[in-house]
Amino acid sequence: MSIAYWCILITALLPYLWVTIAKRSGERYNNRDPRGWQAKQTNPRSHRAHAAQLNGFESFPIFVAGVLMAQAAGVAPHTIAILAVVFTLARVLHGVFYLANQHGLRSLVWFVAFANALALIVLAALRVG
Repeated sequence: MSIAYWCILITALLPYLWVTIAKRSGERYNNRDPRGWQAKQTNPRSHRAHAAQLNGFESFPIFVAGVLMAQAAGVAPHTIAILAVVFTLARVLHGVFYLANQHGLRSLVWFVAFANALALIVLAALRVG
């Protein structure tokens, strides 16, 4: 189960990587008004990194719920680990493709990650039901 927990940690930290890139890609960062600062940025890389950050926070809860539900339901640890690793790799690629402005690939890996999170929840539901 340790692998899945490490994946949770990595995906929890990913949005902070993307926001760091957003802040470094724009004009001099203003910590007094971070949301206003982001809204005024003209560098597309800053906007894409910020969007990757927001999407990272949005995808995190379903993944954590899936891992914990699967573990509590007694899904095989190896299965949980594989799904967690694939989710995590897809989320890393999602951010990379967001920054590279590769919208088709970004959407593909978003779907892969989402499907893996859903698979964890469905496996847990099937195991309990």
